[in-house]
Amino acid sequence: MMYKPAPALEIQPGVFKTKIEGLYFLAYNFAGDERGFFAEVGHTHKIEAVTGQPFKILQINHSRSSLNVVRGMHAEGWNKLVTVINGLAFSALADVRPDSSSFGAVETFEFGPDNGGLKGSLYISEGIANSVCVLKAPVDYIYCVDKLYQDRDKAGDQAISLFDPDLAIAWPIVRDKMIISQRDKDAVTLRQKFPQKFT
Repeated sequence: MMYKPAPALEIQPGVFKTKIEGLYFLAYNFAGDERGFFAEVGHTHKIEAVTGQPFKILQINHSRSSLNVVRGMHAEGWNKLVTVINGLAFSALADVRPDSSSFGAVETFEFGPDNGGLKGSLYISEGIANSVCVLKAPVDYIYCVDKLYQDRDKAGDQAISLFDPDLAIAWPIVRDKMIISQRDKDAVTLRQKFPQKFT
C-alpha cells in the first residue's frame, strides 16, 4: 500500500512518521503557477527536532535516471534527505538494520513535484535501504547527506535484493523491463544476509 501522509501520522508541522523507525516524510510548501513552481524541499531544524540529533549537510548528490531504471535496495553509512525534483519515481524503503524494532518493514512512495506524486522529501536514517524506480523520465534525485562519501562508515553499505520475497515489494514495472546494475542483480536477500533473524 502506497504511503499517504495522514494527519494522524503528523508528529510536528509538515513532518510525518512512517512504520519504519527513523524514516520520516517531510511535506514541503509548494506554490505553482503558469511560470512553474517554487518549493521548500527541506528544513534541517525539523529533522533535528524529530531525531534529537544534529543533521549537518556535508555533501549534496544528484542522480539522474532514465525510464525503467531501478536503483536499490541500498543502505549506506550516513543519514540523508532525499527529494525527487523532476520526473515521477516509485521508491521502496526497507528497514534492514538487524537490531531495529522495525526490521523487515517496508514503505513505498510515489514522488514527483508536478506529475501527481507526493510533494515532499524523505529523511532516511543510516542503515535504511532505499530505491528509486523511474515511472516518468528523467528522474532527478537530490540527496543531502551528513558525511562525505570518503568518510562514511563503509561497513554500513549494503545492497539487498530488489526481489527479496520477505520484503515482497510490488514493483510498478515488470522485472524483465527493469534496467538494473550488476550489483543489484547480484544482491542478497535479508535471509541470506541475516539468517539469525529468521530462525
